Amino acid sequence: MTDRTSGDVALQGLSERWLAVLLCVAVFSAFFFNMHGFPLFDLDEGAFSEATRDMLARGDFIATYLYGEPRYDKPILIYWLQAASVTLFGLNEFALRLPSALAAAAWMLAVYAFTARVTDRRTGLVAAIIGATIFEVSVIGKAAIADALLNLLIAASMFAIYLHYREGGRRWVYAAFLLMGLGFLTKGPVAVAIPFAASLIFFALKGRFRDWLRAVFNPVGIILFLIVVLPWYGAVTLREGPGFILGFLLEHNLGRFQQPMEGHSGPIYYYIPVLLIGLLPWTTVLVAALWWAARRARGDDLQLFLLIWFVLVFVLFSLAGTKLPHYILYGVTPLFVLMALHLERLNLKGLGVGMLAVLPALLFFALMLAFPSIVEIAAAQVRDPFTAALLSDVDRHFGLLWYGVFGVALAVSLWALFASRVHLAWRLGLLGVLVTASVAGLLLPTVAAVQQGPIRDAALVARERPETVVMVGLNNPSFNVYARRHVERRDPQPGEVAVTRITSLHRLPEHEVLFERNGVLLVKVVD
Repeated sequence: MTDRTSGDVALQGLSERWLAVLLCVAVFSAFFFNMHGFPLFDLDEGAFSEATRDMLARGDFIATYLYGEPRYDKPILIYWLQAASVTLFGLNEFALRLPSALAAAAWMLAVYAFTARVTDRRTGLVAAIIGATIFEVSVIGKAAIADALLNLLIAASMFAIYLHYREGGRRWVYAAFLLMGLGFLTKGPVAVAIPFAASLIFFALKGRFRDWLRAVFNPVGIILFLIVVLPWYGAVTLREGPGFILGFLLEHNLGRFQQPMEGHSGPIYYYIPVLLIGLLPWTTVLVAALWWAARRARGDDLQLFLLIWFVLVFVLFSLAGTKLPHYILYGVTPLFVLMALHLERLNLKGLGVGMLAVLPALLFFALMLAFPSIVEIAAAQVRDPFTAALLSDVDRHFGLLWYGVFGVALAVSLWALFASRVHLAWRLGLLGVLVTASVAGLLLPTVAAVQQGPIRDAALVARERPETVVMVGLNNPSFNVYARRHVERRDPQPGEVAVTRITSLHRLPEHEVLFERNGVLLVKVVD
């Protein structure tokens, strides 16, 4: 039994075996390729990684700290997974990013399994390929932060909810509660709020509100949820006192919704360009799929459920005070399935529509070819001395490899533009692999080398120094990770070493320079 209706256009002429091969290549390219090949990004990767390093150094697996202060931003699960990975593979980028990469791969596997169950295997494979070849998903999927794991758990809990609606039985209710519990242990209330609100709207629209109430108040499900979340939440609250509850639940959850935090604000339409750019190279398919799904949702339970899920997240985070690009990912999983459901309809539209579908990838690769010139022009306009120093030798990062890879990718895009006899799934899947591979192999390493390279190199020097090291005028927790030591953010005392930037040197007393690169300095204050 599938959830296809008579108006659906099934994917035709696609070998399941070769789709499976493409999916494996896509998952490797997006989440594992070169994941160790560039420094940790501040602020988020650095903060998560340093909290994990500090946890292992202190032997304390209850509370997390950053710069010696309690870190109430996120719950514990991702830190435990990172700590386990670091214990196995050492303190390095590979180990710190591995839990996210594995979670992202499991996310795509869940997309395949669910879609194959409610439609067919071919559509399931295409849905997972779409997810694994999306620009923003590939970036977040290997970042040493909590979001890949959270997206896996939100997606899996939503899938369990729909399967309970479709098939009945208590096992899917239990699965949903268990998954939401793990999500609550990963990032808090958002892991419950999205499934709760989306399922309420869906069941109410389908006239099954009583079924929803029975599921929500299922005693076994509630007990499973509490078994997962209470041990750690109870332990950390007893240890840290009410400061944890106030800091985590109120400031970092309710506070983020009510007002911008850490300068992360944006207009109400913030997530429209984020979606159009972030879902490259599937942008055209996204627009078409949303249009067709909206017209068919009233008579199609699956598409109605998926649309409610996406629209809820889109509206909720558009109204929130704090806006970050990756927040919208909590609602993109249903888009993978909707795009797979409607891809054949788009494929049958002919050359013109096919060209529009390929155009976003072509524009991306053309932009990447022009990127060095754009950066050079932008660098010449920079007035901030520190930013200017970071960009002072940026041109050395763009060489023959950059132009060769993106030139070939652009040529493949031009071929795909006119190859109307080749199914869009193959063309966009191939272009998606080129997008994720080039981002992992060139774009991210280049940006990281400019932004994070000087910090990492300064930290490697600091690692060998016997003096106390402090941080002045910077907020780069990755420095602590690479220095493998506790570093506080404060003014230095005589005889201490400080990592700083050129625009903060005026704050320091007499000193000698130990290291300097692109505006980042390591100095020792004279006794």
